[in-house]
Amino acid sequence: MTTASEIADKIASEHGLTKVQGKSIVEAVIASITEAAVAGNETSLPGFGKFKVKETPEREARNPATGATIKVAAAKKLAFTPAKALKDALNK
Repeated sequence: MTTASEIADKIASEHGLTKVQGKSIVEAVIASITEAAVAGNETSLPGFGKFKVKETPEREARNPATGATIKVAAAKKLAFTPAKALKDALNK
C-alpha cells in the first residue's frame, strides 16, 4: 500500500522540494477533489481517471442476523473511473 506521505516524499525528491512542500501539494490535490465532490462536481485527471459523485436511492435490506427488513437511507458516494491509459498500464 502506498500512503499520502510516500507520494509526498516522491514528489519532493523528484522535483527538488522539501518533504513539507511535497506534503502540502498532496494535501492541496486531495482538498480540491474533496471540494469538487462536496459541490457535486466531477474531477477529471487526464491519464489517471475521473472522480464523480453518485447518488444511491433509499432501499430496503434485510438484517442477516434476524431476517428483519430495514430501510437503508439514500446516500451519496464517490466513484472512481480509471482512464484508458491507467487500465492499459495495469493490464500490460
